[in-house]
Amino acid sequence: MSHNERFELLQQMREKALLGGGEERIRRQHQKGKYTARERLELLLDKGSFRELDPFVTHRSSDFGLDQNRPLGDGVVTGYGTVDRRLVYVYAQDFTVFGGSLSETHAEKICKVMDMAMRNGAPILGLNDSGGARIQEGVVSLGGYADIFLKNTLASGVVPQLSLILGPCAGGAVYSPALTDFIIMVKETSHMFVTGPEVVKTATHEDVSFEELGGAYTHASKSGVSHFVADNEEDATFMVQQLLSYLPQNNLEDPPYVATTDDPLRQDPELDDIIPDHPKEPYDMREVIRRVCDEGVFLEVHEHYAQNILVGFGRLGGRSIGIVAQQPAVLAGVLDINASIKGGRFIRFCDAFNIPIITFEDVPGFMPGVAQEHGGIIRNGAKLLYAYCEATVPKITVITRKAYGGAYCVMNSKHIRGDLVLAWPTAEIAVMGPESAVNIIYKRQLAQSADPDTERARLVAEYRQKFANPYVAASRGYIDDVIQPHETRPRLINALEMLRNKRDTNPFKKHGNIPL
Repeated sequence: MSHNERFELLQQMREKALLGGGEERIRRQHQKGKYTARERLELLLDKGSFRELDPFVTHRSSDFGLDQNRPLGDGVVTGYGTVDRRLVYVYAQDFTVFGGSLSETHAEKICKVMDMAMRNGAPILGLNDSGGARIQEGVVSLGGYADIFLKNTLASGVVPQLSLILGPCAGGAVYSPALTDFIIMVKETSHMFVTGPEVVKTATHEDVSFEELGGAYTHASKSGVSHFVADNEEDATFMVQQLLSYLPQNNLEDPPYVATTDDPLRQDPELDDIIPDHPKEPYDMREVIRRVCDEGVFLEVHEHYAQNILVGFGRLGGRSIGIVAQQPAVLAGVLDINASIKGGRFIRFCDAFNIPIITFEDVPGFMPGVAQEHGGIIRNGAKLLYAYCEATVPKITVITRKAYGGAYCVMNSKHIRGDLVLAWPTAEIAVMGPESAVNIIYKRQLAQSADPDTERARLVAEYRQKFANPYVAASRGYIDDVIQPHETRPRLINALEMLRNKRDTNPFKKHGNIPL
């Protein structure tokens, strides 16, 4: 064969690989409102940056007539490229080839690119669109899933792992995304479940649709599986690009610095009036966060799940920060099971990737009730506590209003290695709220009073004046300073600069035993 013939053969092979499962199946994919694997990578990566790996790999099975159909690439496109000129490794399942089903070689391609990501210290982006394990290959395909799960686990905390669910993701396939750091789903086209609606109906007699069982909004608001919900695939791609801008390439690097025109000394007088006069009146903590962050930008994570706590990314003085905050506008910002899990997981991610944690605290305590106790509020609340205690990144707390009971201890207090704790003059730090405290401390006195309501109001006011303020805690050094709300931004930027070279370690151990 001449050189020209060899060159021509290569071109033909490349063109064949680009077609995936063929023009007819590509057309069907488009009819569903979905892009192909290669089109998705074009959207996601910088133009012209993608370099494919293993485009000529084919499956090895000869059973059930598969020997007559060996499409190039075997249902997954893998390789590397850049997002905003930063290296990433990618795999995109191709639904046009055997429904994106996972085979032995399909899994090997994914594992190979994950190994490269870990060796070279760059994020892994997985684009999932698959009908599940390739049934014709039997246990071999199941072994392929297990190989991927191991790689996900080993890569955890080493490089960021992001999963885009852009079609079906069912059965064992769901556990790979579940092991990654962030999951983005698309409304109406993304579905995740261990068992589908038909199996559920057979097993439990429950009638449920695909969307109700495993749709994007279900997993974003009820199960907490999905961190972001996108309107369409373009929106999902943009979310990934935005998210990556806050993250380092790996656990040995610092997050990227992004220059800002927002004055680091900017003060915001509007913050002075944001806390209502009545202690039980709600306000929106998102407004506090936006007024403090660079350009007012806050990338919220898990927006629809456990809305009584807020987590997400922002920047202060150009530096990435992770934000954990109570939301007084939802359940008064109380800590319950889901909020504890949500906060704890986010804190551990930030700590793994050297992202400083800023906590805005307004917490009345842990949620009371039989359902919470029986559901494990003790065990789950301890997850949040464990995450804060374990974290060695810079940790700064701003107490805006309430810090009651055990929740005060949990939310990055000085006692659990909080580096700097600031309080607004409106802060109330006590074992419990004034009303509850008075009812316990003065129970006998109130019972004997001729006018218990008036006496209770007097005692509450007295208790509030004496204890519901930041100065008792500040006198003990538990609070480093009491600041005016309007100076929060410059104080936080200054504190981050002060903590820039912080070094802290945990005792040597294989790993701790977080109360899962």
